[in-house]
Amino acid sequence: MAFEGEISAAIGNRVSIRLLEKAGAGASYRDLLGVLQDETTVVKRDGSLAHFDPNEIAFFRVVPVFNRRDSSSANLALYDTRDRAVEEIAELETSVTVYCCGPTVYRDAHVGNMRTFLLADLAVRALELAGHETMLIQNITDVGHMTEDIAGENEGGDDKVVEEGRRQSLTALEIAQKYEAKFHSDLALLNIRPADKYPRASESMDLIIASIEKLVEVGAAYIGSDSNVYYDAQRFESYGAISGNKLDQLKPGHRYEYTGDGGKKFHADWALWKVAADRSEMVWPSPWGTGFPGWHIECSAMSLHYLGDSIDLHIGGIDLRFPHHENERAQTNSLAGHDVVKHWLHGEHLLFEGRKMSKSAGNVVLVNDLIAKGLDPLALRLALMENRYRSQMDLTWDSLSAADATLRRWRSCLTSWGVSMECKFDLEINSFIMNDLDLPKVLIRLRNIERDKTIGEQDKRALFLYADQVLGLDLNRPLVLQSELTGKSLELFNERATARASGNWSESDRLRDELALLNIEVRDSKDGQSWVVIS
Repeated sequence: MAFEGEISAAIGNRVSIRLLEKAGAGASYRDLLGVLQDETTVVKRDGSLAHFDPNEIAFFRVVPVFNRRDSSSANLALYDTRDRAVEEIAELETSVTVYCCGPTVYRDAHVGNMRTFLLADLAVRALELAGHETMLIQNITDVGHMTEDIAGENEGGDDKVVEEGRRQSLTALEIAQKYEAKFHSDLALLNIRPADKYPRASESMDLIIASIEKLVEVGAAYIGSDSNVYYDAQRFESYGAISGNKLDQLKPGHRYEYTGDGGKKFHADWALWKVAADRSEMVWPSPWGTGFPGWHIECSAMSLHYLGDSIDLHIGGIDLRFPHHENERAQTNSLAGHDVVKHWLHGEHLLFEGRKMSKSAGNVVLVNDLIAKGLDPLALRLALMENRYRSQMDLTWDSLSAADATLRRWRSCLTSWGVSMECKFDLEINSFIMNDLDLPKVLIRLRNIERDKTIGEQDKRALFLYADQVLGLDLNRPLVLQSELTGKSLELFNERATARASGNWSESDRLRDELALLNIEVRDSKDGQSWVVIS
């Protein structure tokens, strides 16, 4: 049992556990967050007990307990895309509900996608530091996302997951399971804490169909001449409040929505349910015939079901602002009868080496690509925080290497500064975090603290640990000097890290044995793998 020592030491603490319930290509995970009661039981936030098998643990971490009574902390304010202003997210000492649009699981999530998921993690961590209890829901889109739903994708109009299944000679379900497992592995590598729930579109069909039925019932949707069900965009007067794209400005033929919908009354209407025609995978029976949902309706159905009709914060990438979030807002408000989401938060685009990431440009970078280059995945987390979330950023290999070097230096510093786990409140750090997640200034503050000879080493350590509650860089992790590994040993060591990240345990074991033949013993812990030379 790889985590036996960590589990015993963590009893009575709040923990985050990711369980591998099914290995292989169709790997599936279950996430638990709560207080560890004993070696096999977690007490969840609602007081219920969740039991687990320690042998299934793929990721285990003690979650820092924030000082919720620290009245010195400011309240978190973020930039609301709809209101075009920085606003406080919630009143002090209240619970906060958060919805974040998740991945479409037809390919690996690249580092640009991970910037959005990091934003949700940072927002939740900051809310908790300010004293809030949080509930985060993130959907998994495994059906209904058409290749024309986002400008710049392939021409056509097929479901992304189904289409990728054909390319790889796999079923759509196998594709979805494969890339969802990789998504969760990448989140763990970046220390992005699990959401409270990850509902899948394919498993939420009753919710989706019931939502469409209600939209038809209240007159916000209609059955088109092609038997598809459409949302009637002209029935929603405030359409465009988030993006500024008003209905009278959207011209026919503009690529804001799937263009193969011939049964619309109005060119800006969008599909809620599409009849299957000759499609046989990922289809379901419905009152309108066998078919599948449109992309946008799943988020309305899921967010209302899991978070209710008043949601404090909705998060996504800037590319989702239009049409997805405009359409989602129209659907959700029509279902609830009022404005549901209080604040809309969007993260800006990420370039890599000066260019937008795309297959055609050949510059798509994955988390595992960092590992292959011998970089700590958390170097990506640090590099992304060097820029404000709502500023376009140009990431480079040089900036990732610099971030990796900074991580190593800071971990070495914290090791030399003592062993205390005390966190010390810092007004500047807190103010920067709570003022629209101004993390670049937090990092500047930490660099100044590191150099300041008037601050004692124990105080430096405590200040760094305070900031790391939000930064999530695992600064207290002991430094592992992998640079001493060279040649074949280093190659095998990095290959094993990649195998573990993707849940390929048999390959991980094989590589461990190969390293043993080279007199390298690999040791696994909650912080990753390390090594020692066998004498």
